[in-house]
Amino acid sequence: MSKVCEICGKKPMFGSNVSHAHNVTKRRFNPNLQTVRARVDGKVKKMTVCTRCLKAGKVEKVH
Repeated sequence: MSKVCEICGKKPMFGSNVSHAHNVTKRRFNPNLQTVRARVDGKVKKMTVCTRCLKAGKVEKVH
């Protein structure tokens, strides 16, 4: 599963772990993605959506 929001296209960001001895290794910051059942064009579809889009109401959830 790719770590991409289907609404806004948010993807992982990359950075560095820096230890106390200043050893630098690469790391990645994944977006907080949730799998939700949403209504798209009148049909129910499972989508991978970031929590910012859920909170902003960009997705109509189906229960």
